[in-house]
Amino acid sequence: MARRVRRSSGPLDLRSQAILRAVIEEYVTTAAPVGSHALVERYRLGVSSATVRAVLAELEAAGLLTHPHTSAGRVPTEQGYRYYVESIIDSVPLPPVEQLMIRHQFGQVEYASEHWFRLAATTLASLTRAAGLATPAKPSAAHLRHLDLVSISDRLASLILVLREGSLRQVLINLDEPADQAELSTVAAFLNDLLDGLTAADAERVLARLDEAEPAAALPRKVGERVLHALQEFDAAAIEELFSDGLLNVMAAPEFAQSEKLRRVFAALENRVYLARLINGVAGSDRVVVYIGSENPAEDMADVSLVLAPYGHPGQAVGVVGVLGPTRMAYPQAIGTVRFVSGLMNELVDHLYA
Repeated sequence: MARRVRRSSGPLDLRSQAILRAVIEEYVTTAAPVGSHALVERYRLGVSSATVRAVLAELEAAGLLTHPHTSAGRVPTEQGYRYYVESIIDSVPLPPVEQLMIRHQFGQVEYASEHWFRLAATTLASLTRAAGLATPAKPSAAHLRHLDLVSISDRLASLILVLREGSLRQVLINLDEPADQAELSTVAAFLNDLLDGLTAADAERVLARLDEAEPAAALPRKVGERVLHALQEFDAAAIEELFSDGLLNVMAAPEFAQSEKLRRVFAALENRVYLARLINGVAGSDRVVVYIGSENPAEDMADVSLVLAPYGHPGQAVGVVGVLGPTRMAYPQAIGTVRFVSGLMNELVDHLYA
């Protein structure tokens, strides 16, 4: 689904790795091209400015750095960021203090609610100074946990569905014949016994057995059809919702002084087809996935990087949490935070399937 991730042409020696890392960390901090003098002054590289300049030239020749305009400094290329990310992606845990803080915050949130996803996005944004993203764990087939029927008038009722995956659906039903709350409660109890824990496919088979010739089955059959339709609609949706926070962090980056760039990013995030492709691409991974610039599957996202991780149960329900920011991103913090929040969301989802 994504463009092919480019790799460096070969391994770097330890000195070149240290200098590349220093360039990236300095550029992430300052947003200004990095020269040899700054590297020698601020990083303990153990080599002279002349040696640093020679290594910078080699890294540029390898396509890992570039030389903007007539500046004496270098900036990382996408290939340079990729080399750097691959070198750290499995070795950047989140500090224990931040882990405890996040666990405490999630401990205050209502069980199995959308607050999980809002909190995940807010937490990711606040700890990375980028934009935090979270999608609910989307099941391939939702299961009905409970339904209620509430009378609005004698010919109108509200059908409320609670899904085992934590979502809630509410639809209106026009009744063919007048029905009071007592009758609606009886129908709801009947259908709860009939459909409890079923998917749309299972519910369709069960509802097909209701006796169409029996007048007393008319209302349960009508309500059952609406339940089935709601389950099918939920299953067909590519993505339920995207929770985000911290987009102002991205807007403040100098890379986005031109608002048109960010407008295209926002438009891509509203595209449910694109988001579904992202989720599908990340869902099968057991590690943090990073898309850098043009590696993103949407051209409008070519100016940003995404650090994403799946959570949930493949085959049951899978969601994604992550961070969006400029390619000049603090990748160690982003990767460590996304990995931890993903693991925590896994624990929360486990309770739903226990």
